[in-house]
Amino acid sequence: MCITTQEVIKQLESLMENLDEKQKNTFQNMHQGYATETLVRFLKARDGNVVKAHKMLIDCLQWRLENDIDNVLAKPIPPGLYRSLRDTQLVGMSGFTKEGLPVIVIGVGLSTFDEVFDKYYVQLHIQMNEYRDRVTMPRATKNHGRHINTCVKVLDMTGLKLSALNQLKLLTAITTIDDLNYPEKTEAYYIVNVPYVFSACWKVVKPLLQERTRKKVHVLKGCGTEELLKVMDYASLPHFCRKKDSRVLRDDAAGNTENCFSFDHVFHKQLYNYIEQQAMFIESISQDSFHVDLPEPDLVDAKIAKTIETEFHKLEIQNGFTN
Repeated sequence: MCITTQEVIKQLESLMENLDEKQKNTFQNMHQGYATETLVRFLKARDGNVVKAHKMLIDCLQWRLENDIDNVLAKPIPPGLYRSLRDTQLVGMSGFTKEGLPVIVIGVGLSTFDEVFDKYYVQLHIQMNEYRDRVTMPRATKNHGRHINTCVKVLDMTGLKLSALNQLKLLTAITTIDDLNYPEKTEAYYIVNVPYVFSACWKVVKPLLQERTRKKVHVLKGCGTEELLKVMDYASLPHFCRKKDSRVLRDDAAGNTENCFSFDHVFHKQLYNYIEQQAMFIESISQDSFHVDLPEPDLVDAKIAKTIETEFHKLEIQNGFTN
């Protein structure tokens, strides 16, 4: 268990005094006025080891500078492409918990990816992270009168198939980006509509996770409505948790403002409008210049990905399926 004492925090603060001007500026964009709380997140991610947390932070700042992350919210994706990405990478925000934490929703089972657009999937994911951290959470902090710097995630496994193995490389890369640059941002994971494919993989993946991560994961029965209503109001429930038949049909995405994944949902409209407004303020930025090299996963993430791959292949053979 990681205990971040005041002494440990002060040690990391002392090391951070040596930042150059560019690093200081991007660090300010990261912490949004809550520098100490940000240091604590990185310390937790490295089990309280000051040296490792400092290296992780410096690497993160360098990543932000090299990839111009501070300006990523001023780089709009063309509307047609944005809508297409929404229809394949099912992700959104349904509301807030009773404690004011944003509820991020991800349609893991029915998401599909086209490797031609990998760059844009990564861009949109980072934009959602930055919008969450620089806009959504500061607003929640102001509304609730206390610092909010984490979210909860509801993962819908409806439709998860063995073919999901084809998406593993991109999903692992996105997860690695979060692990290295947005650590300890998720308070809890609620997994719903769990099919046999997920259950079989979860049994072998669960022991590989760090204890603090395992404690955050809650696999719920069915669409999890009853359990989720303990932490959020009905209005913040993801649409796929409101129905008796909770299946998410991709056809529903067009024009359905209740569908968290729809381009027409209020969250995506607000996000897209915000990015377009930022682009007008910072006209000098090249709109085609965004690119982030997909990172290599660390040893633990690589082992988890390999375990999932192996388990999927076993299921493939047992059930006589082919990708």
